Amino acid sequence: MDIVLITTGIASLFIVIGLAEPLAERLRLPYSVILAVIGILIGMGAIFFLRTDLTDALNPVAEAILGLPIRSNVFLYVFLPTLLFQATLGMNLLRMLDDWVPILVLAVVAVVVATLSVGYALFWASALPLAACLLIGSIVSTTDPSAVVSIFRSISAPRRLARIIEGESLLNDAAAIALFGLFMGFVMLGVPDPKLGDAIAQFPVLILGGALSGWFAARVALWIMGNIGRHELAQLSISVALPYLAYIGSEQLVGASGVVAVVAAGLTLNLVGPGRLQPQAWAKLRELWDILAHWAGALIFILAALLIPRLLEEVRLGDFALVGVVILAAIAARVVILFGLLPLLTALRLSPPVERPYRVAILWGGLRGAVTLALALAVTESFRVPDGIQRVVGILATGFTLFTLIAQGTTLRWIIGRLGLDRLSPIDDALSRQVVAVALQTVREDVSRTTENYELSHDIVRSEAKRFGERLDDAVKTAEDNADILDRDRITLGLIALAGHERDTILARMRERTISARMAEQVLSDAERLIEGARSDGRSGYNRAARQSLSYGRAFRISNLLHTWLSLSAPLARITADRFELLLSQRLVLRDLGTFIDGRIRRIHGRRVAVLLHELLTRRIDAVETALEGLRLQYPGYAEELERRFIRRTALRLEEREYATMREDGLIGAEVYTKLMEDLVARRSAVDDRPQLDIALQRIELLRQFPLFSTLDTPDLKRLSRVLRTRNVDAGAIFLRKDGIAKSVYFIASGAVEIETAGQSWRLGRGDMFGQLAILMKKARKTEVRAIAPTTVLELGEDRFRRLLRRNPALKDTVRESAEKRGIASEDVFDEIDAA
Repeated sequence: MDIVLITTGIASLFIVIGLAEPLAERLRLPYSVILAVIGILIGMGAIFFLRTDLTDALNPVAEAILGLPIRSNVFLYVFLPTLLFQATLGMNLLRMLDDWVPILVLAVVAVVVATLSVGYALFWASALPLAACLLIGSIVSTTDPSAVVSIFRSISAPRRLARIIEGESLLNDAAAIALFGLFMGFVMLGVPDPKLGDAIAQFPVLILGGALSGWFAARVALWIMGNIGRHELAQLSISVALPYLAYIGSEQLVGASGVVAVVAAGLTLNLVGPGRLQPQAWAKLRELWDILAHWAGALIFILAALLIPRLLEEVRLGDFALVGVVILAAIAARVVILFGLLPLLTALRLSPPVERPYRVAILWGGLRGAVTLALALAVTESFRVPDGIQRVVGILATGFTLFTLIAQGTTLRWIIGRLGLDRLSPIDDALSRQVVAVALQTVREDVSRTTENYELSHDIVRSEAKRFGERLDDAVKTAEDNADILDRDRITLGLIALAGHERDTILARMRERTISARMAEQVLSDAERLIEGARSDGRSGYNRAARQSLSYGRAFRISNLLHTWLSLSAPLARITADRFELLLSQRLVLRDLGTFIDGRIRRIHGRRVAVLLHELLTRRIDAVETALEGLRLQYPGYAEELERRFIRRTALRLEEREYATMREDGLIGAEVYTKLMEDLVARRSAVDDRPQLDIALQRIELLRQFPLFSTLDTPDLKRLSRVLRTRNVDAGAIFLRKDGIAKSVYFIASGAVEIETAGQSWRLGRGDMFGQLAILMKKARKTEVRAIAPTTVLELGEDRFRRLLRRNPALKDTVRESAEKRGIASEDVFDEIDAA
């Protein structure tokens, strides 16, 4: 084929891509539907002009269109890795982990249910072998939720719901294509009725093998990219190669799922990349993949749609009935998941509640598209698949795709309107009025400064100011006097606005590089959780999300166990260092929010709401300070090193800004500027390296600060540090319960606890000890110990405590004083102490 015609055709497709998006917006239709329709029309037009006797002038163009090298391998090896890889880079993984149960159910379980439902329905309704029916079921179980996600975003649907659908879109394709490869193997081997148990047994191997392959490829790529940190274009080139090599390596070398490998590689890069790459390099990488995925997604739709007329050439009347069977079976499978299993998960508190209207929208928004057509094309091209099966697979997959695009895609927005999802809730409506009022106040201040700077006519300024002031007064009055909003909702609106400003502040700090990209992802995730908590449960939801941002996570507890039992300190040191930096970043951001409350929120919601928000903000700042102080006490000197690092990063940012200003003002030339920036980049690379945290050394330094252990020499301190176990508990957590058997003594390294016994309570803080009397009295505990702040304690077993008590007079005196304070005069206890 003439290279000129091919180049012209591809360039023309990019013009079509550029015009399709504004056309879809004007027609209020999903973008994928417009692309599919355009592709079908192009394909039908090419067939018409090639076969008509009206003219032969367009035959070369028609032949070029129909002769495009469109094969299934082009879709599976070129376009699909691009789409999947970009989707993983754009996901907020930390927030999606909160909803991993519904995401996995909608993706993996739903794919299996849809495959079996469609497969067995076709097996009962047709003469096809079971393997071929299950193959068709796996092909049509791939969904394209991009349409419903984009519409959900445009109608301000809950972010959590949109995030669940995005997660489904990623894992759905991976699971469906893995099943497709499994059943495709059965069909090509001529196994008509595979055993379901054998098929399911191979499925985990495909998934795990692909996941390990993708993870390994990503770690190698990250290692290479980390060693060429000064060359951003080289890093981008490595990232482009990663998904394709992961896909091919998993498929050809490991024999596992290439799609799962691409997903695993993207997830690994998403999690680790921000901490390994410079912020500007990571931002450019995301932008590059956004463009590549946009082009790949549009091209795959158009090129796949070009094949539809060809796939439907041999359609027969009976095929329409089988298409109907596929449609009904697929919808029935989706109904079972959305209206059966998902509510069950909600009742078990494994999934957030998804209201019925949204479930209907998800049901009707399960469009099929290019991936389904690409898989069908792979079947029709395989010479090892019988001709009869090739024809039926092509027709059923194409017919079902057309139904979803034409019937569902064109009516999805109408369905959403009928469900009332396009109307703002009262609280969102009030929020929109708040935004207008606050924006107009800001505009008035900016316009006032502008008119002063330009010395405009006083009469004109006064006339326009009066006119604008009337509009502003109306907007403020509307926001204040809305009868549909209760006082508690006004507080919720203020909390949502406050959390939104916190997110904006984090982004600004990230651009200024005062917060590292690694920590910015975490604090941004916490800010998103604050917004969602305030939206769903108001003040209580906001407070719950705030507490969660300071809590010790599961990873922290696991790393602590690894350090205690296996002496593996690296995971604990890394997570503890992350917690240090996270708390410092949170403190930096929270201290900037008070001005926003006084300047913006107070204007709209009044003094009472502003005062309440100040109280909530003060509690958050105090909680962060308490947690940070606890870590300072536990690891002396490390927080200071991080604070020095922060100051150095700030100084480098200001220095960079000064160089840029001098360059723009013409005070320095390009050569001088380049030299200065090279030196600054080298110094910034040194500052970005976080100081190492030595857990063992820090624990010895901590023990030195306990008066009880001040008499011990260094060898004794080292031995003691090895046998002490560290336990971290969140504020409000019960540390010890009544009636338990006393086996250990506890020393408070940081934080505070409240002890309750016999109706009395008292508090202990850093340096205090508890649990010793229960051991000496040889009775079950009658006290309950609750942490009243994030607390870290050192735990010592009974036998070692008794040995230490015999050798340490200061400890013996402390135990005796604690018994006397509590009014315990039992001779048995003092005899135990004296015997020791």
